Amino acid sequence: MVTIVDVAKHAGVAPSTVSYVLTGKRPVSAETRMRVGESIRELGYQPHAGARALAGSRTNVLALVLPLREGVHLPVVMRFASSVVTTAREHDMDVLLVTADEGAAGLRRVAGTARADGFLVMDVGLDDERVPVLRDLGRPAVLLGHPTVANGLTCVDLDFEAAGARCVDHLVELGHRTIGFLGAPGAVYARNTGFAQRTLAGFSAAAMRRGVASTALPAERHRDAVRAVVATLLRELTRMTALVVHNEAALGWVVECLRAEGRRVPEDVAVVAICPDELAEQLRLTSVQLPADVLGRRAVELLVAKLNGQRPPALTLLPPKLFSRSGQAAPRLVVARPPQQVS
Repeated sequence: MVTIVDVAKHAGVAPSTVSYVLTGKRPVSAETRMRVGESIRELGYQPHAGARALAGSRTNVLALVLPLREGVHLPVVMRFASSVVTTAREHDMDVLLVTADEGAAGLRRVAGTARADGFLVMDVGLDDERVPVLRDLGRPAVLLGHPTVANGLTCVDLDFEAAGARCVDHLVELGHRTIGFLGAPGAVYARNTGFAQRTLAGFSAAAMRRGVASTALPAERHRDAVRAVVATLLRELTRMTALVVHNEAALGWVVECLRAEGRRVPEDVAVVAICPDELAEQLRLTSVQLPADVLGRRAVELLVAKLNGQRPPALTLLPPKLFSRSGQAAPRLVVARPPQQVS
């Protein structure tokens, strides 16, 4: 690996002179500065991020704070991360991953070491403790999600409240009057995570506005938990003919668990999901698209704009898009079949 000493020897100067060129701490003649610059380019030397920061230049690194904690569906998180990394590379930037469980301390640590030009923050809570820290740090940041109080921040998100309402409106238009909601794991709601709370709020408000009977329950990610929630919904909503699912990990079990309770999809129970297109396609279910790729790209573009001195909009909400597939039908008189044994 090329060091600052190698650059100094190649340029015929002292290592301290190379350091002064990089940090700008002391004046260096234009001729020497040019010679050092040529040596850096020829040798392929990569200055330490902190040195570039001291020089007032960028590190060309974005810090992505991603959630690796209870209740999070990792494949969806990775879709966001992949989009962020791909878009960052298009702007000749790298991505530093910071786990969300580090909380505010993680933000301060990264900011204190000058290792990144700005932050991209995922899994944002309605009353997220990281928000005031981001304001205090004064570093450019974009949130994938939006807290209740977002003053002075830049946020991009799917309009999850509208997504929850869109599912209800779609099912009511098909004639359904009793609709269940199978939501995210309990830990996600306990953290007051924005996307989960807003989807549930949109679903509940639309159900009330439309005058339909509804019940909403959280669900853990394993099959037994999903079947227990499905059974509870069918017991509490004896005339349930439709189910909205906002839980990617549980979605694969839903059709099987409904069948185990004597219900067919879509003949007896219509299912609409809020999830990535690929998952809905595999299961042939009508869905509101979770555009992870678009959101990740937009977040990077907004942060790059801020780094370039622009003032992007404070809040960008993507409208929900519903794609009609199988898994839905107009309601019919449900005759419960005997529950089946699930192996």
